[in-house]
Amino acid sequence: MGKSCALNLMKAGHSLFVWARRPESAKELLERGATWCGSIAETAAKCEILFLNVTNTQDVEGILFGAQGVAESGNKGLIVVDMSTISATATRSMAKRLESCGMELVDAPVSGGTAGAATASLTIMVGARQEVFDAIKPVLEAMGTSITRIGDSGAGQVAKSCNQIIITGAIAAVAEAFRFAKAAGVDGTLVRQALLGGLAGSKILEIHAQRMLDDSYAPGFKTALHLKDVGIVEEIADELRLDMPFTRMGYGLLQKTVEAGYGEEDSAAMYKLTQ
Repeated sequence: MGKSCALNLMKAGHSLFVWARRPESAKELLERGATWCGSIAETAAKCEILFLNVTNTQDVEGILFGAQGVAESGNKGLIVVDMSTISATATRSMAKRLESCGMELVDAPVSGGTAGAATASLTIMVGARQEVFDAIKPVLEAMGTSITRIGDSGAGQVAKSCNQIIITGAIAAVAEAFRFAKAAGVDGTLVRQALLGGLAGSKILEIHAQRMLDDSYAPGFKTALHLKDVGIVEEIADELRLDMPFTRMGYGLLQKTVEAGYGEEDSAAMYKLTQ
């Protein structure tokens, strides 16, 4: 995801300074003219806008506030755009901490998967002050086609959690529907074709149902990462004292899919549990 986003920034004419925990992942960027930095500290010191695309909340916190992290090394006025999917609560806390250092933290999680990143067609959900959003929106447009300011810091992560709630339920429903069609002796390909023209039509039906019918689960979006994201929803729901039974059920199905050995496959592999 990060490499594809960075390539699209370069295609749009932006100069890049890059650092990665796995240096080999930046090879293509360097071949195309990006400048390698030896640490996150060096990167932060050279950038006007610093993009992060990592796995979890702990990763972001370490990059921002660890030894020789962004808080110590970035220049006043630095805008940090975190495209990871992490906790909204933690994001709000880290935004306040970074603000005390004279920097801005923008949360900008995305939807669209690796395909959307590659084609610069991501949906980007932004949490930022309005003036900061206005400043960075032209840069975000190099990576996405739907860019929405949801509110201040943390709001983008809340929107991403809503996205994951809906997607999880939709994949589970599609998996169950096609199990039902198969058990009833009906051609799932024709069922999908018919449903795409009605109210059940959706991206999940279009893309994930086809994966299920083809028994092909190259990610897309890995089940293990999907499980991590819904785990974040569960944590926030507990903080808010919300009972979310459908999300809890979806989390359980994702967990079983990972436990069955499909964590590196697309989360459409949930279908395998229904067979």
